[in-house]
Amino acid sequence: MENQLRMDAQIKHYENKLAFEMDPSDLFEALKNGEKVIAMDARKVFGFEAEHIPGAINIPHREMNLESTKHLDKDFTYVTYCDGIGCNASTKGALNMTRLGFKVKELIGGLEWWKLDGYATAGTKAGDAGEQIQCAC
Repeated sequence: MENQLRMDAQIKHYENKLAFEMDPSDLFEALKNGEKVIAMDARKVFGFEAEHIPGAINIPHREMNLESTKHLDKDFTYVTYCDGIGCNASTKGALNMTRLGFKVKELIGGLEWWKLDGYATAGTKAGDAGEQIQCAC
């Protein structure tokens, strides 16, 4: 009985992680396949302008409110990200967006792990190398 309770708790834990987090390869595939997902950079504008996930939008977590998000479609899932594991702008952004009524996931590892997985970036300091998000539709 005790073993089953532990296993049930673990299953719930992992289900919650998958419900609220996404890794770079899952985000890449979702964007490439045209799923209803939008990458959202939660960093300040200068960080976004320097380098970001191609096609991402930028709303700094400190500026997320009803007014700054009123143009966003609530049918989409917003995947918040920041620099990487040393930054919590993505967590703050995910919390803000959830409080505003949006479907949200947080990108594991942020922009750093996006690049480590070999995906291209955009912006003034973007790396030329990396797999590009392309849609054939």
